[in-house]
Amino acid sequence: QVLLAESGGGSVKAGGSLRLSCTSSLLPYAAPLGWFRQAPGKEREWVAGICTDVQGTHYAESVKGRFTISQDQDMTKNTLYLQMSSLKPEDTAMYYCGTSAEGRCFLPLTARLVHYWGQGTQVTVSS
Repeated sequence: QVLLAESGGGSVKAGGSLRLSCTSSLLPYAAPLGWFRQAPGKEREWVAGICTDVQGTHYAESVKGRFTISQDQDMTKNTLYLQMSSLKPEDTAMYYCGTSAEGRCFLPLTARLVHYWGQGTQVTVSS
């Protein structure tokens, strides 16, 4: 069982910044970790991803150049980050972290391959 917990959401004005964090139980080497978001009435969509061996990152076109994903690992946990800058009202959504928890890196990590999800953290961007 992998436990994920997001934090760092909030309300900002357009052009502002937020940093999201997601703490996970220790994951296998090369496991993919991803950020997803879901706005009301819309499907959950891919935002960004990274693998625990940090061999690369992948971003949705809508966030490239504005969001940066990174991750840390210690003996007991992985921590995933999403630095969001130049935020737009259309970035408003519930943000979730997810992982397949399998030691095989593949990006983007599609939602149907996510085995474990966090509870989500709300990001609201006002104009």
